[in-house]
Amino acid sequence: FVVDDNILKENAQPTHFHDYSKEKWTKKLFLAFAHAIDEVFDTGRYLVFGTLLASAMQIYLPTRILTTIGHNPITAILIMMLLAFILSLCSEADAFIGASLLSSFGIAPVLAFLLIGPMVDIKNLMMMVKSFKARFIVQFISVSSIIIVLYCLFVGVM
Repeated sequence: FVVDDNILKENAQPTHFHDYSKEKWTKKLFLAFAHAIDEVFDTGRYLVFGTLLASAMQIYLPTRILTTIGHNPITAILIMMLLAFILSLCSEADAFIGASLLSSFGIAPVLAFLLIGPMVDIKNLMMMVKSFKARFIVQFISVSSIIIVLYCLFVGVM
């Protein structure tokens, strides 16, 4: 069974149409809103699920467990990075939470919390899984985490 490529090319219809230059402004506005709604529903499920997990962790994870484990500088940094991942807060909320944990953990672990939070959290991870290959995601998280741990250990020593 042989198919002529020229026949396919002549009869092929594009699946996406991206030239809206000849459309009226009202149709352009409608299409922009339709695209925005599609994006919200596409990524909104990750936001809702990530928020559910983050709020469950905030309720069920006692702070005393974190402070007893976090006496060693390396474990304190790793715990705070894990906490930032689990809580999945926005960077503005990270700053307030970090400020409240500063007296319990010190500058290096809180810095790790503030650095990793915007880069890697539950919502971000779920969206990355949809868009990137697993190898890239593992490399991104690994390199980011190693650099943050080393930097925070350096800052903690100074």
